[in-house]
Amino acid sequence: MSIVKSIRRQATPIHREGWPFIAIFAVAALILGWIWGPLGWIGWILTAWCAYFFRDPPRTVPVREGLVISPADGRISQIIACVPPPELGLSDTPLTRISVFMNVFDCHVNRMPVSGRIVKMVYRPGLFLNAELHKASDDNERNGLVIESLTGRYGVVQIAGLIARRIVPFAREGESLAVGERFGLIRFGSRVDVYLPEGVLPLVGEGQKAVAGETVLADARAADPGRSFSTL
Repeated sequence: MSIVKSIRRQATPIHREGWPFIAIFAVAALILGWIWGPLGWIGWILTAWCAYFFRDPPRTVPVREGLVISPADGRISQIIACVPPPELGLSDTPLTRISVFMNVFDCHVNRMPVSGRIVKMVYRPGLFLNAELHKASDDNERNGLVIESLTGRYGVVQIAGLIARRIVPFAREGESLAVGERFGLIRFGSRVDVYLPEGVLPLVGEGQKAVAGETVLADARAADPGRSFSTL
């Protein structure tokens, strides 16, 4: 294997949505460097961060029926029972919601938590509050999906945050996707909520780190009781 091929195998791919932003940062770095050398170095550091932000690494996805996989990289900020957003028409009673908060250093490509058909996709404009706040679920700009799978209907809501100003969908209503496939991206720092069908218990705890396409959030076919967690 050549050195070039070896480097390419080790390099993390960058999602196509990121290239325009990387180019803007690079041009800005050149201009800043022309004005004053130290400013140019700051510009190149920010360009490197931009490339890192839009990384899109391959993931090893668990594919057994019933497993619910994290749709986002980040920290599990909250697990509560609440009524899903009304525009989804998912339920009028509280369902278990797992929230994954993405900071500006997390990968922001979102992946399907289960295999199924997107029976509804609803975009709603709103505010840009801190995505970790509970009221961000009601007030912030968001894009909601209802996924129909063999184990029930799941709600997935992409929520824009304080810095995030753009939710970019890759999938369309009526489209069928496999678990782990990419369905969207949020720029630059945000949250993704997963609403589980009634009776499905989470297998993760608040504060845990989640990896999109790999971390198992729940098992719809497990008979075991929910787990407890402690921070050590």
